[in-house]
Formats: sequence, structure tokens, C-alpha cells
Amino acid sequence: MRRPFDPEVALAAVARGELPVDDLAITIDRDGTWRHRGEPIRRPELVRVLASVLHRDGDGTYWLVTPAERGRVEVADAPFLGVELASEGEGRERLLRVRTNLDAWLPLDAEHPLRVAPGPVPYVRVRDRLEARLVSSVYYELAELADPCPPDGRLGVWSAGRFFPLEPEGAGPAAEAVP
Repeated sequence: MRRPFDPEVALAAVARGELPVDDLAITIDRDGTWRHRGEPIRRPELVRVLASVLHRDGDGTYWLVTPAERGRVEVADAPFLGVELASEGEGRERLLRVRTNLDAWLPLDAEHPLRVAPGPVPYVRVRDRLEARLVSSVYYELAELADPCPPDGRLGVWSAGRFFPLEPEGAGPAAEAVP
């Protein structure tokens, strides 16, 4: 019986030099454009398939990993963009969802937390070590929904029963999600 394919095992084998690394010549621009040999990949279906096998190892290197191929991908910032915000409910009961540039909806929750880097540059976790950078209009929408969090008054948003600060990490008493 064949074991199911495990991308983490494949990434570890690549890191040990046990598997070849293919030159895929794939890059992802800061604006979310996927390119092959400098040319935009124009088929959204192909980009979604490639995105489904995209992984990031512990040192931050991005890889496309399948049972047949392993290749580095150069990513300018984040491989995905958060391009739309949906809000349901009010206050602590609110549920916020972000749509990515690949049409995946992500709830802002413990599995998909919001992180704000200095700048401020907001990101939401898509899966594993992969993130989507929120476009400015989505960040501004979040700011319009912001509430102060007692006891320290940090501004942020509530979603799925968690508070997510809208200020950069490390800028304040505690910059991670509060349950």
C-alpha cells in the first residue's frame, strides 16, 4: 500500500539534498501576479492548481511540491492577496471573512489570524506558513470596524470571538490575538 504524499517530508528531503530541485522559473509579484519565465500566467485555473501545491519551509523559502516535481518559487511579499472583506454580526459576535485574489474565503479566526507587520502591513494566514497580504482598501474597512480592547485600549477588530489588533506586531503591550 502506498503512503499518501506528504509535502513536509518532501521539503525535508530537498533540504537534506536527497531530492533534486527543478528550476521552475516561477515568481509571484507583490501585486499577486504569478509569472513563469517572466510572463504572467493568465489562466486563473492554472494559478489555483499551482497555489494548491505551494508550501513554505521553516526558513521562509517557497516551494511548489508535488510527487513528481519540487521547485523554488520566488515570492516578492506574500503569495496571496486579501482583496475583499465581508462582515456578519456585531461586536464580539462578529465574523469577518477575507476573500483572496484566488477566490478563497477565509474566516478571521484562530486558524486564520490577522498579523500586522510594521508599515503597517496586514496579513492573514491562509494555511500552514502561507499568508495573504491585505490590500489597502480591506485594511481601511477593518479600521472602520475597529474597537478599543480593554484593558489597554488597543484598536482592533473582533472576529470569531477573538480580538485582532490593527497595530504592528510589538507596538503595544501584547500584539497577538487575545481569546
